Order: sequence, then C-alpha cells, then structure tokens
Amino acid sequence: MSKGKRAAARADPAGPTPERLKHGLIERAPHAIADEAGRPARPYRAVDTLGLMLRKNTITASMRQVGDDFHALFVIAQLDPLRAPDLRRVPQGVHELPFALRQEEARKRIWRSLQALGGIGSPAGSCVWHVVGCAWSLKEWALRAGWGGRGISQEAASGVLVGALGVLEAQYGLR
Repeated sequence: MSKGKRAAARADPAGPTPERLKHGLIERAPHAIADEAGRPARPYRAVDTLGLMLRKNTITASMRQVGDDFHALFVIAQLDPLRAPDLRRVPQGVHELPFALRQEEARKRIWRSLQALGGIGSPAGSCVWHVVGCAWSLKEWALRAGWGGRGISQEAASGVLVGALGVLEAQYGLR
C-alpha cells in the first residue's frame, strides 16, 4: 500500500487501525453494499493473494474463479483451523457429531482436488491448501511450508500456485 493510501486510510476515523495496515493491502469495497440496518456503506476489505495476482495478470479470471470455488468448498467443509464450534449447539452426551451431507460432499471435492494436485504433501497440494484454503499469504507459505518443510522463494511459490490453479481449472472444467 502506498504512503498516500495509508495516510488516507488513517485519516478516516472509522478506517482500519495502523496495526491492521501493517498486515497487507486493504481497500474500500468498489461498490456500496447494505450494512446491517440496510443503509448503503463502503467498508474496507482485505485484498487476497488471488486478487493481487489477477491485478498483476499473473493468473486468469477463470483461475481466480477456481480459487474462489476451492475456498468456498473449504469453508463449507469446515476445514479452516481457526474456527471453533459453538459449544451451545453440541447436545449433551454426544461425543461425535455427524457431518451434514453438504459438508461431507465439500470434503470429498476438496480431497479429489488435492489428489489431482499430487496430494496434500506435494508442493501444489500444500500451496492450495494453505494459500487458497486457509488464506495464508504466498510469502507466509513460501517461508513456513514451502517444499517439504523447507522455505522457497516467493517467485517459486507463485509458480507453484499458478501451476496448481491451472490443474484445478482443468479439473473443474473451466479451461
């Protein structure tokens, strides 16, 4: 984010905090949306890795769509490690809750996608799981996970993600 954009965001008292500005690019939503009371609002939103790559023409719009579809399945499958269940919804005396059919189908599709990428242990599978599914930054994945637990360059990580999205694009029938 440029210094001018940071200063403009800080000038807005309802805008993001300086701490939030340190964690990646944020911007105003391009169009007004309804807030909880139905009034028009233009909130701030984080720009994700796929959004940045699309802007730089590193990936195509269909690759972005595949990434968004995979992330939506990831959320439906409840695979995000940061989510905690609402314990008020757990019936007393139940040790294991059954999966909803929708959640089970989403997990199957995620599994098939990962298998097409060579499994979760492959660079492509790991990259898609962490960057697209868990919403890590590409830099974070390159440094933390990379290839077999060893860090790789951000450029190599970008190539892994582009290749993986190309495979998923073909698997999802968008190519």
